[in-house]
Amino acid sequence: MANWSTVPKVTTPVDDDLRVNATTSITTTTTAAATAHSSRMRRGTADTGAGPGAGESVTAPWSQHLRRARLAECGGVEITGTAQHEAWQAKALPPVEQLRPDLWSVPVPMGGPLRYVSVYAFALDGGGLGLIDTGWGSDESWAALNAGLAEIGGAVADVRGVLITHLHFDHLGLAERVRQASGAWVAMHPADAAIVGSPPHRDPATFVAEEVDFLVSLGAARDEAVSDVGPSESLEHFTRMALPDRLLEDGEHADFPGWRMRAVHTPGHTPGHLCFAEERTGLLFSGDHVLPRISPNISSTSTGTADPLRDYLDSLAAIAREEPVEVLPAHEWRFRGLGSRAAELVAHHEHRLAELLEAIRQNPGSTPWQLAAHLTWSRPWDQYERRMRIFAVTETDAHLRLLASRGLVVSDGGPVPTWTLALR
Repeated sequence: MANWSTVPKVTTPVDDDLRVNATTSITTTTTAAATAHSSRMRRGTADTGAGPGAGESVTAPWSQHLRRARLAECGGVEITGTAQHEAWQAKALPPVEQLRPDLWSVPVPMGGPLRYVSVYAFALDGGGLGLIDTGWGSDESWAALNAGLAEIGGAVADVRGVLITHLHFDHLGLAERVRQASGAWVAMHPADAAIVGSPPHRDPATFVAEEVDFLVSLGAARDEAVSDVGPSESLEHFTRMALPDRLLEDGEHADFPGWRMRAVHTPGHTPGHLCFAEERTGLLFSGDHVLPRISPNISSTSTGTADPLRDYLDSLAAIAREEPVEVLPAHEWRFRGLGSRAAELVAHHEHRLAELLEAIRQNPGSTPWQLAAHLTWSRPWDQYERRMRIFAVTETDAHLRLLASRGLVVSDGGPVPTWTLALR
């Protein structure tokens, strides 16, 4: 399963095929339903046409997905986003889709193997649109977001509020442009808001220095850390992301008139990751917390929590206690079977923990940087460099921290900790 970063930038898989087409080469598709609907919908309002008359049956947009399509690598997941899955297989951008009479998914392309972010647009009572996430902060993504909203009969100017699942650039990247174009508020969890607003994350040079020092503390040679992090100029756009106007704590409801959108704090991928449970429809907007095919990268960071993998597994168990009608993730495709998918993710991490424990047994006194080289990745370790290597090493460190909290390994307590098995 693939994994991706918890630092405020693109969520790039570590253990997946990175050799994919650039954003500009992705084919776009359009559904007839979305095209027909765009002619009926008033801009940004909940008026979506007359609808069925009394006694008429409603053929819901999701009824076409009732056949049980399943993935070999995720046997417990029922694919409901069949158009998304078909587009993924064709290496094409999926269509804008109407998911409910007043809810749409708008794919916003991004570079890298994840290909796109699903931005969810809601018609709000009283007029206007609400969004979950915004997309990668580039001109190409901005154009795609504008085109997608136009296809449903709206515009960026109609947006009244934006809910951010987490601080990564493919989710928060366009939030400031949306706010400037519409006057919309932007809301996120306080933990992620604190990171985005912290001094290191507002100054590229400070951000680079802090990340280099952190990698050195995990066992990297300073010159390798400097090379992998790269120059501060390449990180400037990450330090200009939108600061929120509003904060959402666990259990609070977002100001989306006509909806009951409850924030669910699911730390792990980032300290302030939020899922959104829509209580009126039973839908779960899972952000990057749960996806149908790949597992989110759970990494240690200089600004993160002490035991991020424990945080992730705890929040995964909590969110899987109730089965939603449908899971609407930020990447890949919609699905059913949250409980089964959560169990698969737990099993994935337990397998990784066991592999790491064996690597420590065979290589006692190793640093996280060294131990990462002894784990199984999608290609030879000597091909890992720059961001891919950073993701892999910090993920290894997160797994080490959980092993330590379980009492299975101990560090020597030095400035660059080395790890051995605990005496039992």
